[in-house]
This record gives sequence, structure tokens and C-alpha cells, in this order.
Amino acid sequence: MRDRDRRSFIQGLAGMSAAGMLGAAWHVRAAQTQAWPARPIKLVVTFPPGGSSDIVARVLAPALAEKLGQSVVIDNKPGAGSSIGAQIVAHSANDGYTLLVSNSAALSIAPSLLQSPGYDPLRSFEHLAYIGAVPTVFAVHPSVPVHSLSELVSWIKEQPAPVAFGSGGAASVGHLVGEQFAQTLKLPMEHVPYRGAGPMRADLLSGHIKLAIDALPQNIALHKQGRLKLLALTSPRRVSQAPTVPSVAELGLAQLVSENFVGISAPAGLPRALAERIASAVRQISARPEFAQTLEAQGFVTRDMESKAFTQLITDQHLAWGDIAKKTGAKL
Repeated sequence: MRDRDRRSFIQGLAGMSAAGMLGAAWHVRAAQTQAWPARPIKLVVTFPPGGSSDIVARVLAPALAEKLGQSVVIDNKPGAGSSIGAQIVAHSANDGYTLLVSNSAALSIAPSLLQSPGYDPLRSFEHLAYIGAVPTVFAVHPSVPVHSLSELVSWIKEQPAPVAFGSGGAASVGHLVGEQFAQTLKLPMEHVPYRGAGPMRADLLSGHIKLAIDALPQNIALHKQGRLKLLALTSPRRVSQAPTVPSVAELGLAQLVSENFVGISAPAGLPRALAERIASAVRQISARPEFAQTLEAQGFVTRDMESKAFTQLITDQHLAWGDIAKKTGAKL
């Protein structure tokens, strides 16, 4: 056999071998996809128990487990402005067993406040299913002698020292809204970040801090019980769960309109078949009246959204919050 023919023969064998290996890998991946889920699925929550993302996860997990025929466990991984949990998912295997309970803090805000977040909000994830959003609310301790946002502004200006405002954590929506509120109205305020909304709310209820900017759901019952006063929502309009609380838009502060979304995302590279299956399962559960009613009763505004539209929402919000972070000088 001539050298040239021998080289062609060997190259042909190499090509056949490579094609065979690719084909085998494809069949293995297809078989794994068909067998999914063969073990428990993990939902990573980037906040401690008690926050909005955690509420969604605990309502979703049992319904998702029933639908998929496999247990679903919740893994709370707070810290560094929600970036720790997001990093864990971004660097996990893209096999459908580790999912992120995605939210505005982890994907829209923290990447703009960290020099090296360890993930990209778009390239590191497949954004599968939007579930809903919650407005934040200006909440004050009953001892504060105000009953409206305008009265709060006057009260802050009268205080001898900057007024501390609490949030569920650095890089949370509450953090950025508070910074923007202070800058817009030139108010002497100081941010106090907590490791989650639960401990922050405990300090607010005890009067240790007098003002907080927090997600609405956990505050509705406290407002009705008279344990907190809610002055304004960061929504474009009032919500049915708290009809007496005005929106910032109607108060002439439309620039403060912001909502914290919650959805489900997965590591980038998730096989399309798995992505479609997970997205479909979450969207079907979200469409159930009892599921939507449970979340809406706690202040969520639920909405069905295609994966492509969800990804665009994250893109738009990331750009918007990045701009606000630069203007306010907020840091992590």
C-alpha cells in the first residue's frame, strides 16, 4: 500500500472512530435524558429561610416532586449578595439535578456590585421558567410617628443622625431601592444589610431598626396586625393583597418602581430536552389555580412567560440595576 493510500486509510479510520465516539456519547446523553430524574433534584435558594425565594421554593418543591416522580430538596445557600448560591449552580453539572431559584438579587444586581462574581447572569445559565414577582415595601416600626411616605421623608430629615434602613441583604432589591430613595430625595440614610429578611424583620419588629425596605409577602399579616406600618409599594400600581398601601408611582416617584422576580434557572448547557421538560413542568404547576392563589395571597404577582421572554427580562433588569448601582454608588 502506497504511503498516500495508507495515510488516507488511517485518516478514514480516525474519522470513523471519532464519529463513532460522538454517536456513542450522543446515545448515552439521550439515554440519561430519558431516564431523568433518577435521583433527587436540588433547588438552590440564594437567601436564608423566610425570604421570597424561599417561599416560592417551598410551595413549588412538593408539587414539582409529585409531577416528576422524584423528591425535590431545598438547599439554602445565602451570602455575598446572593452570589454564593448562584455560583454553586453556575458551576454545577448541567444534568438537571441542580436548579437555581433565580431572583433579581442574584442575577440582576449582584453581578454589577461585585468585581468578580464568578458567573455571568446570562452566559452561565439557562433561564427556564418565570414564576412571579413581588414588590418591595417601605415598612416602619409603629413607634415612628409617620403615616405616609412624605411624612417619612420629613421625619428622616429631622433626625440628628442618618437613619438606618434594613434590607434582606447587600445587593437585594431593598438595598438598591433604599439607596436610590436616599439619593433621589437627598436623605441622610445608612444601609444595614442582614443575612436574610427573617433576622432583619425581627430587628424591625423589636424596634432595633425603625425602617426597612423589604419584600411585601412577609409583611402583609404584620401590617394587618398593627405590628408594622407599610407606607408605599415599589410597584406601578396598588396590589389587591394590600389595597390601602399606595404605589410609589402614584406618589410621584415612578423611578423607584421595581419588582423582585423569582423563577427557575439551570446551569448553561442543559440539554434542550431537559430544559423543555423542566420549563414545562414549572409552568404547568404555576398555572394551577391553587398554586397561583397561594403565592398571590402572600403578595406575589404571578405570570406565565416563555423561556426566551424570561431571559430577556433578566437581560433588561441587569442593565437597569447596573445603571442604578453606578448612580447610587452601592457596594457589596
